[in-house]
Amino acid sequence: MEDFLIEAPDLLRLQAEAIVEAAARLDLDEFRTAVELLFECPGKVLVSGAGTSGVIARKVAATLTSTGTPALFLHPGDALHGALGIVGADDVAILVSNSGETDEILVLLPYLEHRKVPLISLVGNVASTLARRSTAVIDASAAREACPLNLAPTSSTSVALALGDALAMTVMKAKNVTPEAFALNHPSGRLGKRLTLKVQDVMPAGRPTLALDTRWLDVVSCISEGGLGAATVEDRDGGILGLITDGDVRRAIQRTDPSQLNDLRAGDFMTRQPTTVEGGSLAYAALQAMENRPSQISVLPVVGDDGRCLGLVRIHDLVRSGI
Repeated sequence: MEDFLIEAPDLLRLQAEAIVEAAARLDLDEFRTAVELLFECPGKVLVSGAGTSGVIARKVAATLTSTGTPALFLHPGDALHGALGIVGADDVAILVSNSGETDEILVLLPYLEHRKVPLISLVGNVASTLARRSTAVIDASAAREACPLNLAPTSSTSVALALGDALAMTVMKAKNVTPEAFALNHPSGRLGKRLTLKVQDVMPAGRPTLALDTRWLDVVSCISEGGLGAATVEDRDGGILGLITDGDVRRAIQRTDPSQLNDLRAGDFMTRQPTTVEGGSLAYAALQAMENRPSQISVLPVVGDDGRCLGLVRIHDLVRSGI
């Protein structure tokens, strides 16, 4: 077993070298034609392959879709039993086949050609039937599979996948896809959340509010019942006059003579003109504003476009959102 494990790095190098060789022989004219077809495609991109090539085709379709080029995997078997109905004259097809003679793919060609669909082939044999009938041919051949028997698709699938990624990334650059546009297709990922999630999306419901003349004991009750560790001091129109946190209450009690506590009001120890954040601003920007300062802020009042208070957002809420 140990002898076999020693060969593992060599197998990885074999596949890596196959990709390097594919890059060296890449026909830039054919590649440019393929990119132009995808860039100018007014419809959708249909990607098809059988067997292991079908797995690669699914990945290529997923990569294209996630980077701004709508694509679908078309199962070659299903295509002949009704799935061809999704094929339109405005579409482009990418066909993946190592041999270029895969029966399931060749059977599709007349029907795609009848609809005048341009064909891009990721093919291991540039002299094959599929290559001859394609609008653009991308050489995805590999001199040797990583399989000890030189049979199982390994190096060849790695090359096809890398070339599919190269097509998708080139088209993405040509379309000038921005991080913001990319994030819209990845809302659950960290990047997507940082570029799309707003403060108002993560702030808790409820808004503990106080008046200027609220007694300190009632301030404690309000903050406790609100469960956010703070409360805003507002005027009658919802304008923010100040912010009081748990810490503000403790410090106020500590520095006030016990005989004067009955006279202690919210306006006496609130933080005036507190830092606020707009509800429509990015949650990630709010997190940065709370952290990147000499002393961290644990809670911020959230305001609307009119400056009126909408609620509070805690650093805990922002971190929990996964941004």
